Amino acid sequence: MTSPARISRRTLLAASAAALAVPASAVAAPRHADPVRIRGWARDTWRSLVAMTPASTGLPADNIPESLAPADRSGYTSPTNVGGYLWSTVVARELGFITQGEASARLVRTLSTVERMEHHTASGMYFNWYDEANGKALRAWPGTGATVHPFCSSVDNGWLGAALLVVAESDRAAAGLARRIFARMRWDAFYNPGDDPAHPVRPGGLIHGGFFPFDHDRPGGVYQGTHIGGDPVWLTTHHYDTTVSETRITSYLGIITGQIPPKQYFAMWRTLPASCDWSWHEMQPVGENRNYYGIDVFEGAYTYRGMRIVPGWGGSMFEELMPDVFVPEARWAPRSWGRNHPLHVRAQREHGLLEAKYGFWGFSPSSNPAGGYREYGVDALGMGPGGEPGNPASGYFSDQEMTNYDAGFGTCRPATAPTPVFGDGVVTPHAAFLAMMHERDEAYTNLVKIQEDLRAYGTGGFFDAVAVRSGTIARRYLSLDQAMVMGAIGNVLCRDVIRRAFSTPAVERALRPVIGVEEFGASRVR
Repeated sequence: MTSPARISRRTLLAASAAALAVPASAVAAPRHADPVRIRGWARDTWRSLVAMTPASTGLPADNIPESLAPADRSGYTSPTNVGGYLWSTVVARELGFITQGEASARLVRTLSTVERMEHHTASGMYFNWYDEANGKALRAWPGTGATVHPFCSSVDNGWLGAALLVVAESDRAAAGLARRIFARMRWDAFYNPGDDPAHPVRPGGLIHGGFFPFDHDRPGGVYQGTHIGGDPVWLTTHHYDTTVSETRITSYLGIITGQIPPKQYFAMWRTLPASCDWSWHEMQPVGENRNYYGIDVFEGAYTYRGMRIVPGWGGSMFEELMPDVFVPEARWAPRSWGRNHPLHVRAQREHGLLEAKYGFWGFSPSSNPAGGYREYGVDALGMGPGGEPGNPASGYFSDQEMTNYDAGFGTCRPATAPTPVFGDGVVTPHAAFLAMMHERDEAYTNLVKIQEDLRAYGTGGFFDAVAVRSGTIARRYLSLDQAMVMGAIGNVLCRDVIRRAFSTPAVERALRPVIGVEEFGASRVR
């Protein structure tokens, strides 16, 4: 599930563009991917990341508008943003945009700042928000002055941790700093093994959304405790409990370091149960029960357009593929991720081109072209945020109108919207770049059309999102989304440079046997 902190994490402005029609060639045969053009996209994307990053600290701002002007930086950053800048620097070096010396200087500058930044000492974990100009932890929100309670997010620290492992294997000058910072990070600080009767979780244990080290603003949403000894913190009652989620990177890091047992990976839902007692989630799954590491797992899958796919909470490309930037999941786990990743990409493509008839595809949380930030995805591929018995849930929506797809729940709940008519779809270029790791030519063709037909491109690369029928563009660059672009391109053009750096022999020995044993219920039905 997605934490409220991530749902409302950015407040963005957007601008409008002239209305654009969907071209008749929306489902034409894909073009062969041109590495030269992809390199050009990467160069412009790197330009935006450089513009976001003050030379004094090496910390990238969370976002910057089309101007790329230093004065327009957001005024805040996060561990995720910092991690994204680190791995993007490695890719920029591999692509020849910067020299080895410049890459090392950038990495050392950033990590030197990170090492001295205020953090939770007992766990080594960093807070959600810092000032990118000086590295100080935020206690008041830029612009509004609203109080900021430092919060250690398990998933945000997960992306920083993943980046540290990449740097440790990629740059000799920065490796020592990266290893030193990573070594003090305690992933078990987030792990609830379920041994407290007052706060039970599924067998195998789950990862908390995070904790407040000092004070909090979530009455009823936290409790005092600690999983690593020492002074108690305010742990979230919310846990991440779905495996098709970006949050599995934290589980991976805990398993790699031996701080979290492998069984935790199997404690997460593949789908919620298929019984009528659970008929509030998106659709009735099909599957069978299996046992791994002593944990019973329902290997459920949703049925969509002739495919059986293990869904995420919202149905976004980010949930499915972001950890795959680092871990070669399809190769290490051919019967689970090796099936699900290509099916999810195909489903997103068919939704955009054939079902919703947008003419474009790639749906993931991003800037809202109408202003602010919103989660986008393919509703049918998401179990549903906020659903509860009596109130059928849905995944993230792919259009501005929030058009709901509801196939019903077998004989338990009738369908209310099995063939909806979709409106102004919002595509997010970083989602298509992630898909390029599995459908290179199809993703490339889609991105060319977004650039040429929708004009959703500026001096810093692809803008964050575009509504395809109104032509409204979110003329902003988000550092995380730009870093996803860089990471995916690095893997596509530079022989899996990010995966190779992360997935050392030691990592493979710890993780591959765990994820490799599983068989998902994912398959092609026709």
